Amino acid sequence: MYRLRSTPSPSQMSRRLFLTAAGAVSLGAALTACGDSGGGSSASAKPVSQADIDKAMKTPTELTFWTWVPDIAKEVALFEKKYPAIKVKVVNAGQGTPQYTKLRTALKAASGAPDMVQIEYQAIPTFTITNSLLDLRPYGAAALKNTFVDWTWGQVSGTNGEVWAIPQDTGPMGMLYRQDIFDKHGIEVPTTWDEFAAAARKLHKADPDVYLTNLAANQVAAWHGLLWQAGAKPYVTSGKSDITISVDDAVSQKLGTYWGGLAKEGVIGVEPDFTDSWYAALNKGKYATWITAAWGPVFLSGSAKATAGKWRAAPLPQWDASKPSSGNWGGSTTAVIRSTKNPIAAAQFAQFLNSDPASAKMFATEQFFFPATKALLTDASFVGDAPAFYGGQKVNQIFADISSTVSSSFQWPPFLDQAATDWTETVGTSLADGTDTARALGTWQSRLTTYAKKQGFTVNS
Repeated sequence: MYRLRSTPSPSQMSRRLFLTAAGAVSLGAALTACGDSGGGSSASAKPVSQADIDKAMKTPTELTFWTWVPDIAKEVALFEKKYPAIKVKVVNAGQGTPQYTKLRTALKAASGAPDMVQIEYQAIPTFTITNSLLDLRPYGAAALKNTFVDWTWGQVSGTNGEVWAIPQDTGPMGMLYRQDIFDKHGIEVPTTWDEFAAAARKLHKADPDVYLTNLAANQVAAWHGLLWQAGAKPYVTSGKSDITISVDDAVSQKLGTYWGGLAKEGVIGVEPDFTDSWYAALNKGKYATWITAAWGPVFLSGSAKATAGKWRAAPLPQWDASKPSSGNWGGSTTAVIRSTKNPIAAAQFAQFLNSDPASAKMFATEQFFFPATKALLTDASFVGDAPAFYGGQKVNQIFADISSTVSSSFQWPPFLDQAATDWTETVGTSLADGTDTARALGTWQSRLTTYAKKQGFTVNS
């Protein structure tokens, strides 16, 4: 049974925190080399026959898998037990950005790249644009579509129907809150963002040492999740070289005015998160809520042990209470590198690892990942768990329900590293300094547009 009995270390948790895809890569050169958006010959390849799959899975083969997931050898062992001829070498090549940098280096050198790789949802476009990932459709991946939560399948799918990776875990966003602080100050759980703002002002006025929440000025991930919830489409790609950038549109401005206004009033915190001072603040009750993702409950139970029993979970406040929605923050996938010499075995591994019921459940019970499969999100042993840290509340059920409200249409840019850097230096800085966040959005838009054009993109805005 799933228990919130322990938590990964902060270093393990950072994989869920929107790690920017750093590393030198010329997108202009990539655009020239890549051609159409079909992902090369893989997108038009004929389906591999079951006979060929059976043959490949009985042929002695060694695969290399780059992943930062702790203790994943347990899940890999399940695959090797089913396919004893296939041996998988698990390599930790770094976590998030360091791994992506090493992968780009190997791809550029045409040597040393793995067969399969752990990759976060938001990083997928930075590798599909360079034709680095294998389209998994010819290997049977399309048949798994209904196995996974709809919006996760949207995250791993290409514009022409390609399947670039198999979902592994997710981070639908919700709100964790201190029931004791709410009760003390007569605050009801806010169901709309207007109610949230009113509660922020009321709480901080009553106790200047306490804030309703902290919106970290270094956390571009949370901002994108909030954009996602609000229905924004900051990046819309078409083919390899056309992109519409809308980080300063009406929806973005609504968020900028709202959060920038609360920050300027001084009624919310804006300190960097996942730091010693931030951990201490959570333990001391400086923040009455944490706007986080489905991995947050496990993380918090280990990072704020002094507050055990005081927290509860709820959906995010809504912009339109009649149309519940949320965004996603975190989660990753298993992709196959296009250069693999064993595409059948590698593709079967990616599919098995994340769709096999025993393997998928092991991720939820061993690594405490929040599931991507529909079956686990309705599993009584998972959604029915009632951890004492949350006062016996069925937290998993709450986030499982939230997952069904995440939009499937949100896209990421093929230059994620630049988007993150520019956000931190514009919007993030405005939050930290209490300056005009709405104006900072315009600067972010301008910087991204200039960058994209220099890289050879046709930019619409």
